[in-house]
Amino acid sequence: MKICRIFIIITLIFLMFGCSATKKNILQEALASDNPKIKNVMSKPDDFELQIIYTQIIRDKNNQVSFKDFTYHLNADNYFYPASTVKFPFALIALEKLNTIPGTSMYNTFKIDGNPATYKFTDEMSKVFAVSDNEASNHLFELIGFDYLNEGMSAKGLSPFRISHRISVPDSGNPLVRKVTITKEDGTLVSTEEKLNSISKSLTIKGVKKGKGYYKNDELISEPFDFSQKNYYPLETLHNTLKRLVFPEAFSASERFNLTKEQRDFVLFSMSNLPKNAGYDAKEYYDGYCKFFMFGDTKENIPANIKIYNKVGDAYGTMIDCAYIVDVENKVEFMVSATLLVNKDGIFNDDNYDYDAIGFPFLAELGRQLYAKNLKK
Repeated sequence: MKICRIFIIITLIFLMFGCSATKKNILQEALASDNPKIKNVMSKPDDFELQIIYTQIIRDKNNQVSFKDFTYHLNADNYFYPASTVKFPFALIALEKLNTIPGTSMYNTFKIDGNPATYKFTDEMSKVFAVSDNEASNHLFELIGFDYLNEGMSAKGLSPFRISHRISVPDSGNPLVRKVTITKEDGTLVSTEEKLNSISKSLTIKGVKKGKGYYKNDELISEPFDFSQKNYYPLETLHNTLKRLVFPEAFSASERFNLTKEQRDFVLFSMSNLPKNAGYDAKEYYDGYCKFFMFGDTKENIPANIKIYNKVGDAYGTMIDCAYIVDVENKVEFMVSATLLVNKDGIFNDDNYDYDAIGFPFLAELGRQLYAKNLKK
């Protein structure tokens, strides 16, 4: 009887440790790394407002895809500034809008009322993904506006989400969206209407006031910087946007983006395309310029067998990357999104952020750790 009880106790202990071992996942293993680039952040993750989603992509015998998500401190109610990641839905919803205007396509040129320049939709989208061009994203935005964009994302179940301003321009929150005139396939013109959009309400979630001061007109204001009127694109919403684009078949028709195969292929190509292949100087815009995961801390070339379909953002000391990483040669694929705040002095608008010392090394090493563990698996 005594031996039986001992056996039961040993069995229970084994099961306890066995269960805890099976619960450990690749993301946990990566974050537990002794690499100083990881430990710099993981020693005080709350200070960096770190949030991560890692997605294991599961394919059955029929190549049908399902997802298994692992998260770290994921919280849509804990605000971070989404920076240039908002340009991702700018491009997708602009393509959807074009599909509602007969005779137009992404290869058309367009003009914005009050601006004499002529733009091409494909060129502007290429700039958005290759080097995260601010002006190009704002040109696309004028086609859609705040209401159309916010409602379009919500209709797909991509919420919470709120765009309240353009990117890095004066009067960025002006609710008036200007008329856009498109030259159609047959050479005729079609114009959207100038529209006054809704004015966004202030966000009331945790973390919209950050730091201990900020600069305004070269003067230090000694109070927290208020993000309550800024854009709001939580990490899970961003991550789910990428899922819908890469794997539309895994979602219902109402949850997908209304894109043609050609449009979707173009966006995916643009997301993975390197700046040098999009016509930019390779020295200034090196391969890892907009590829924070795996290559953000190096200017070395990205190996040809690795493709990264992603959108990054960095502003006000906040860094974000949302990526689908693929190595066809070695049968590796996974998705990962992360954000962290690297603003040690707590002062905003001083251009003194810890991107190079902490942010880029962490995101690059996290990507490498996840890639290596998937490769081994």
